[in-house]
Amino acid sequence: MNGALIEPDGLGTALFLILALAATGVVHVWWLRWATADLLMRPLDFGLTFRGRRVFGDNKRLRGVLLMPVVAALAFAGLGAMRQDLPDLLSLGMWELSSGRYALLGAAAGCAFMLAELPNSFLKRQLGVAPGGSPDRGWARLICPLLDRVDSSLGVLIVVSLLVPTSAAAWAWVLLLGPLLHALFSASLWWLGVKDRAL
Repeated sequence: MNGALIEPDGLGTALFLILALAATGVVHVWWLRWATADLLMRPLDFGLTFRGRRVFGDNKRLRGVLLMPVVAALAFAGLGAMRQDLPDLLSLGMWELSSGRYALLGAAAGCAFMLAELPNSFLKRQLGVAPGGSPDRGWARLICPLLDRVDSSLGVLIVVSLLVPTSAAAWAWVLLLGPLLHALFSASLWWLGVKDRAL
């Protein structure tokens, strides 16, 4: 997908990624409240264990992993189709891609967003931390909450950078602003009763 694409403005790229994924997150929260979502309530690890402990736990479910790539594909494609009509700050951070290629990029970013959370979930389960909880002692007390805030952003940045030119400035802006968005998303899930803690 990289081809001869020009590396766009870093701040604009960050704003595009954050806007597209924020829109995806809004739909995700709505989906979690929708009754039919319960059809996909199966845990992603299907109850499997490693060393006698769950692999990911009950909070990582099929419905999120299946929904995020689809909605992210639509969000990326929608913004891509509107590129010429968007404010310059945003449009200058976007690539010269067709709507179809934006959809593929969005699907990859949506997958990365969800899958990048799994190593931290695995680590916390192996440390005996309950799903939705946070370690209360040792090095994990510092590392796990940090990973909670940046894992999805890093996953998206890595995948997007492999597919299209992405500047160091875009990485910096996403890593600065992304955790704030993630915190707002987590607080929304807590408010809806999906998570046991707000942050």
